Amino acid sequence: MSVIDKSTTLQIDRQIWEQMRLDVARRAPEEACGLLAGQRQGNRLWGRCLFITTNLHHSPTRYRIDPHEQMAAFNQMEAQGLDLIGIYHSHPAGPDEPSPTDLAEAYYPEAAYLIWSRNNEEWACRAFAIQQACVTPVKIEILEAQA
Repeated sequence: MSVIDKSTTLQIDRQIWEQMRLDVARRAPEEACGLLAGQRQGNRLWGRCLFITTNLHHSPTRYRIDPHEQMAAFNQMEAQGLDLIGIYHSHPAGPDEPSPTDLAEAYYPEAAYLIWSRNNEEWACRAFAIQQACVTPVKIEILEAQA
């Protein structure tokens, strides 16, 4: 397990980025949630596969990923040789950073936590490493499709 730090860059293909953005917009005002799988190469995380999951709380301020969907996603990641590199969820009414609940429930220090929030009607995303309630911003790069 690799720890994420301030030198980490999370790279996400534009198509996956748009899938996440559409998911959080579609599920508002409830929090959306899901998993991002990919590969680790040094201080670079490359998001290659998105797992949109059910928020069992159906809440605008809390999320809990369906454990059956989570296990199925983990099994698929393992079968494809991918790692869990990110966990995303939305804060439809803000803030654009981890909440106290997010800090208390951050169980995967090897994954970036992506938080989507709205500024007026526009959705934006920030990523963070969360380790023992310490928060470090993670740089996000959106990769355009190769021609």
